[in-house]
Amino acid sequence: MTDTQTTFNIVTMGCKVNTYDTSLLEQKLERSGFKASGENPQVHIINSCAVTEKSSLETHRYVKKIKALHPGTTVVITGCVAQVDVDRLKTLTGADLIIGNSHKTEFEQIVKDHLSGKSSERVFHSNIFKKDELDEGGGIESSRTRAFLKIQDGCNSFCSFCIIPFARGKSRSLTKDHLIHRVRDLHLRGFQEVVLTGVHCGDYEDGVLNYSDLVEAVLNETKIPRLRLSSLEPIEVTPKLWSLFKSNPRLCPHIHVSLQSANSAVLSNMKRKYTQADIAQFFTEFKSVMPHGFIGMDVIVGFPGETDDDFNDTYSFLEKQPWTRIHVFPYSIRPGTTASKRVDHLKSNEIHVRAKRLRALSLQRQKESAKKQVGLIKDVLILENPSHGAQGLSRDYWPVQIAEFDHSQYINRELKVEITGLSPLKNSEQILTGIVANT
Repeated sequence: MTDTQTTFNIVTMGCKVNTYDTSLLEQKLERSGFKASGENPQVHIINSCAVTEKSSLETHRYVKKIKALHPGTTVVITGCVAQVDVDRLKTLTGADLIIGNSHKTEFEQIVKDHLSGKSSERVFHSNIFKKDELDEGGGIESSRTRAFLKIQDGCNSFCSFCIIPFARGKSRSLTKDHLIHRVRDLHLRGFQEVVLTGVHCGDYEDGVLNYSDLVEAVLNETKIPRLRLSSLEPIEVTPKLWSLFKSNPRLCPHIHVSLQSANSAVLSNMKRKYTQADIAQFFTEFKSVMPHGFIGMDVIVGFPGETDDDFNDTYSFLEKQPWTRIHVFPYSIRPGTTASKRVDHLKSNEIHVRAKRLRALSLQRQKESAKKQVGLIKDVLILENPSHGAQGLSRDYWPVQIAEFDHSQYINRELKVEITGLSPLKNSEQILTGIVANT
């Protein structure tokens, strides 16, 4: 099999960092003579996620599905599952190549050597904490309109429920100057929105510069029309960041908060570095700075040792706060984490009841928030591949479905859209509907 004949497809699972990594792998493979193809590719690549046991098992199921449909294809597993679950993957029939995050820099050469018969080695894996380099140049996945720019990788926090430090290694950052150059380049290529992403963005540092300094520099030293931040902890939204949100409309009024719980005792058991009082201060600042902004949150329910009173404390606290949507994670045991060794795990039915209750609160809040958008005119970026029937995304992170509109003529353009109503999705979440106010 020669390089010019080799077609590939990459399936991305998990976070925005994986989205960035996938775009980098696409570029590397294409420069090496491979060709991206979604139709019967010769090489299927799974860029996997290991954040929960469920996400790890999803990779296993996908491998079996691919081999059943295409028994002659080469299946390559990379990403976080290939780093932390390598022993289980070794026993998985159908996984032809296992390339951990520790070896992503040599990814294309490993695949080439395997296909040519030059190498018979199946597993490429080493100590991720010895990895110092950061892959540069990703962020442009072929199917994406917005660009995801990885500013750092790894994490030094070691929260008790999380496997990611063992999958990604220690925190390390790209320089401010490199990132400024990348944002300028992405803008020149036509991108209207860049999303700053990382495993733990709050850990970013370049000498004396921190995350807030980087955001300020991107706004001051580039002309990218829309800059969006990804997940942060409540205490990582600094006074400087609040000031930037207030003063610069190019910084999208949207924050995703890696909250996990709002009960101080549970947060302590999770080894999070903040309390309910810190969260309350965050919401106070948010309400003051951007009362009409969008807040999404991650919350884990049913963490080991979480009592009914602990959960009710989280629920009643959040019920009073100004947020938009909660992504609810029912706790599941993730092998390899500190929490997995605890003896006070909750029964699955208890976790299910709590998750259902918090999801109901989220759906209620999201619907109430959506109704408040009707009558407003929003700046909506038209997406290349609309999802859920929504052709665009507003600066404040609302998906927008536009009536009587041929979105193909306006891909990657920002239009003024008057919001006229809302439409429910299958999961009962809401997207906005509207009409173009100008073209």
